[in-house]
Amino acid sequence: MTSDRFSGSSPLLVGIAPKQHPEVLQTAAILAARLKRPLLCAYVDEASYLVEWDPARSAHRLSLHPDTDDDEIRAVSSELRGAIEAAMAHVPAEAGRTEWTFRTLAGDPARALARLAAESDAPMIVVGTSERGFTHRLTEALNGSVGAWLVHHQSRPVLVVPYRMPAHEDRT
Repeated sequence: MTSDRFSGSSPLLVGIAPKQHPEVLQTAAILAARLKRPLLCAYVDEASYLVEWDPARSAHRLSLHPDTDDDEIRAVSSELRGAIEAAMAHVPAEAGRTEWTFRTLAGDPARALARLAAESDAPMIVVGTSERGFTHRLTEALNGSVGAWLVHHQSRPVLVVPYRMPAHEDRT
């Protein structure tokens, strides 16, 4: 992991979330390595809202649930760092080693990712699709699709990585 100041080219941005299907991070890591770009992994805490935007650090935020704020965010951040390291381990050796960093943002995921992409001059944003199931469909109906919003409201290319588990195996 490195700081947000990457050497050379601007980073590929990937939106990540806890318990997200691993194909999103693996695809982004392999793509970043093949394009010889660093990887900027961003998690958006939807249970908080943006108070001040500071591109050099994580966003200044206030939680909607302040009593569980810091411990929960630390636990999620630790889980996500582990997922990033696991994804980086899947990058083929011939693709080379990729620098990466992790950021926690606040507020609406699509808008936060678009803002970070503009600030970091990311050439592309990588996100995943929602998983199957009633709960995921209901959440997407109420909150909207991050990928769809990004495709329609900003000018950078967006790669939407599908949930690859065949429907007949998705019975959890």
